[in-house]
Amino acid sequence: MDKNRVLIILAAVTLVLFIFNIASCANVYKQDSLRKKEMLQRMEIEEKMSKAAQDNAISSEKLKGIQKELDDEVAAHQVTKKALIQEQLIDKSLKEDLQKVTKVNEALEEELKKALTTNKKAKK
Repeated sequence: MDKNRVLIILAAVTLVLFIFNIASCANVYKQDSLRKKEMLQRMEIEEKMSKAAQDNAISSEKLKGIQKELDDEVAAHQVTKKALIQEQLIDKSLKEDLQKVTKVNEALEEELKKALTTNKKAKK
């Protein structure tokens, strides 16, 4: 009976150890699956970050180009504004000259009228 008892105990211990071995293998498989899943997620995130960095660089270059265009437009606007101011000053000066010439013309017309009237009176 001792041999049967020892044999039963050894069989039970072997069965328990076999179950622990299977559970351990299942746990290792589960951990390996989780590790692979996490690695895949990290790789996807890294790819997204890389793509975002590339998009950021492209956007930054576009922004620099647009900023340069804006600066050029501002410079052109300033030149145009200065030219407009100069044209306005010339226009104002010409208007003043025209007013002076008009006043002189009116004065000359008045003198001419006076001269004609005095000339007509002198002829009569």
